Amino acid sequence: MLLGVDVGGTFTDAVLVDGGRVVTAKAATTPADQSEGVMAAVELALRAADREAADVRGFAHGMTVATNALLEGRGARTAFVATEGFTDLLELGRQARPELYRLCVAAPPPLAPAQRRVGVPERCGPEGVRRALTREAARQVAEDVAALEPEAVAVCLLHGYRHTAHEQLLGEVLRERLGDQVHISLSHDVTATFREVERAATTEVDAALSPLLAAYLRSLERRARGTGLPAPAIMQSSGGLTSDEIAARHAALTVLSGPAGGAAAAALLSERLGEPDLLCFDMGGTSCDVCVVQDGRVRETGGREIAGRPLALPMVDIHTVGAGGGSIAWRDPGGALRVGPRSAGADPGPACYGRGGTEPAVTDAHVVLGHLGGTLSGVELDEAAAREAVGRLAGRLGLGTEECAAGILRVADAEMVRALRVMTVQRGLDPRDFALLAFGGAGPLHAASMADELGISRVVVPAASGVLSALGLAAADWRADAQRTVLLRGDALTDAALRQVAGEVGALAARTLARDDARREITWEVRYAGQSHELAVRTPPDAAAVREAFAAEHERRYGYRDADTEVEVVTVRVRASVPGAQLTWEAQAGERVAGPRSVALPGSTVWLPEGWSAQADATGTLRLERTA
Repeated sequence: MLLGVDVGGTFTDAVLVDGGRVVTAKAATTPADQSEGVMAAVELALRAADREAADVRGFAHGMTVATNALLEGRGARTAFVATEGFTDLLELGRQARPELYRLCVAAPPPLAPAQRRVGVPERCGPEGVRRALTREAARQVAEDVAALEPEAVAVCLLHGYRHTAHEQLLGEVLRERLGDQVHISLSHDVTATFREVERAATTEVDAALSPLLAAYLRSLERRARGTGLPAPAIMQSSGGLTSDEIAARHAALTVLSGPAGGAAAAALLSERLGEPDLLCFDMGGTSCDVCVVQDGRVRETGGREIAGRPLALPMVDIHTVGAGGGSIAWRDPGGALRVGPRSAGADPGPACYGRGGTEPAVTDAHVVLGHLGGTLSGVELDEAAAREAVGRLAGRLGLGTEECAAGILRVADAEMVRALRVMTVQRGLDPRDFALLAFGGAGPLHAASMADELGISRVVVPAASGVLSALGLAAADWRADAQRTVLLRGDALTDAALRQVAGEVGALAARTLARDDARREITWEVRYAGQSHELAVRTPPDAAAVREAFAAEHERRYGYRDADTEVEVVTVRVRASVPGAQLTWEAQAGERVAGPRSVALPGSTVWLPEGWSAQADATGTLRLERTA
């Protein structure tokens, strides 16, 4: 029996896969200690399945501990150690303004302030060591760091991605001086890639968040083992599982842990439904996460910004907006109706939850319009409270209550449609070529209206859509990623050189995964000499194949290829993975139903507007079609 648990902003979802049976449960998220909500959801799922915790052989978990800490700027007391003259690297950044026309908007401050930065008397260039670091100098650095009384230390030396000896020496001496109670992150262990700003920022985030995540995972493991559950496997931002020990050592790997579960589920559904191209939106209580599945694979990226901080790590390519069932509607100073990003969260929740919430949320608008009623995930909905909350906003806007509720939904739809267009139209993709996969507790309520906006004719809503991210966790692959910047071009770009670096990086990934049966996949990040950024291609370690694959991708993306310019392989990334469990679940086809009406599913509700119909196929998935 497999267990997946996903922590959202409002609800914590649990899924038990027992043979061909899928049992789901939801419990309120407990922001102060997410492990309480996790165990509450697990208990509800076990009770519904009439099984014991000892029957669970696999426990996969996606959470928002690292995400929330990063968004809030929280972290352990961190010291930043860098090459002399480069200690203010993150303060200076790349001199790019967060917003072009708002001159006073500042980037988030470094997690290690100026007084907790220490310079190292060493220097490496791309070709090797220029100023050697002695053990005596390293000991003095360790003494200077110890005087700062840190809880974590981030070490990022210039060109440490290629020449690692100085970082290794510092790591050894710092551990001798500080002991095991202080977490130490070395940049070449976290991400062995060039671009010092991104590498330094990733290392600093890893150091600052790892003690917090380690404490959470220790608490969760104690609770889990106390009930007979196995230790949890943790979802990484890359969409693959890792052990709780590795996650505790490198929290930066888990910053997108929660949304990545939904992406893993989307890939699972793509194969099961025979839909290789899916445009996915996961709308929960607090936010909406958007990703794209092409040719059966979730699109990935080698790095991105989270909360204004660059992270140079493999991760699922997800775009998030503050539009969820708990997103609060409000009137801005210009008199316009706005929705989000502020959310009612789990406590008190939307007004219709009857827990003291008084501000109108998206869920309240659905209640007012009759899309929802009765109970929702165990909560008895209070229609009068929803009408009162929406009515107050309607009065300020000069609208009727129903008119205001409809406006709230249109504004929320517009925000999510904008996110979907960022992932498609702005990337050269036509959304009409995709089927729309709607999931999350609130996603199916908006599926048809979103499809109308985007001109999409095929919509699929899984039976377990309300807890699909948790289902994806239970079936996710185990995965370890390793990367190294190599900068190969000209005569150095040979088959032998590519085979060597692929073998070395692949061995590191396989060693991290610690599985003999791991399969490997190589990604090359390539550019024309002189370009600033790279394109990712997947080929065997063959120089001619890499050149041709890059030229074809460059032509597809930008409309041309340049046969006269030298090609440079910048970074090699290797993924070692072991397939997750093959899930099957019992289902049967249903009769076609036509809108306007609601269709209740476990953990979610589908709204069919007039002109839409739906029918469950042999997998139990609702397929929505426009009939007028």
